[in-house]
Amino acid sequence: MKLSEIIKNYRSEHHLSQQEFADRCKVTKPYISQLENENNPKTGKAIKPMLPTLAKLAKGMGIEVDVFVRMIDGDTVIKLTPVKSHSVRIPVLGKVVAGIPIEATEEILGYEEITEHMAKTGEYFALRVNGDSMYPNICDGDTVIVKKQDCVGSGDVAIVLINGDEATCKKIKITDNGITLIGYNLSVYEPHFYTNEEITSLPISIIGKVVELRRKF
Repeated sequence: MKLSEIIKNYRSEHHLSQQEFADRCKVTKPYISQLENENNPKTGKAIKPMLPTLAKLAKGMGIEVDVFVRMIDGDTVIKLTPVKSHSVRIPVLGKVVAGIPIEATEEILGYEEITEHMAKTGEYFALRVNGDSMYPNICDGDTVIVKKQDCVGSGDVAIVLINGDEATCKKIKITDNGITLIGYNLSVYEPHFYTNEEITSLPISIIGKVVELRRKF
């Protein structure tokens, strides 16, 4: 019997809606709908349930998982394990200072992982945020994933070096006359505008774009 038929028959016999059945099996209603329709509406491809998911369905129906699997039509493709993508480790830095290459800094606090696909799009590092100028979006102690680049778009959040000192994390506003660094916590950090001349003389340099936030609880 097809998996879709097993689910439909069980729901009919026990007078369960898709939502009620999904709650019983601890899966989502859309996923139950996809199983019953035998395809993913976004891709049009047949659903290939993983063994752990079948175990949830079996438990929800009060059936031993091995018995449940044997009930399913042999043409149904079952994934034994999820496909895992490889990951790449990047350093978590406590600070970034001008003139010191990222890979040479001694301020490595640990490592984060990004996907192999992401790593192929550029060079990345992670930075531990200090201070609350970006609160509540980015808090003291948070880690941001940064793509190394020397320019960003207006409205992006970037890591910026001022006077060659330790880097700061700020939202960027770019105009013809200069650049404004904006902290989300305006009660602590007022937006600061730098003219094009100051950008060159101080100097002010962008070292990367913040692409992801990671917070540990």
